[in-house]
Amino acid sequence: MTDAQWARIEPLLPDRMPKRSGHWRDHREVIDAIAFKFQTGTQWVHLPEKYGN
Repeated sequence: MTDAQWARIEPLLPDRMPKRSGHWRDHREVIDAIAFKFQTGTQWVHLPEKYGN
């Protein structure tokens, strides 16, 4: 996502504190991973490492 797109949606997102246990990711990284998954049709388990594990 572009910086301009991110600037528009970032204020709409909740804070980065996790509500449940586990590792928390940067909102932008998560949104980029979701976009990649739906653009490519790949399975979650096959996402590139740049989106985390």
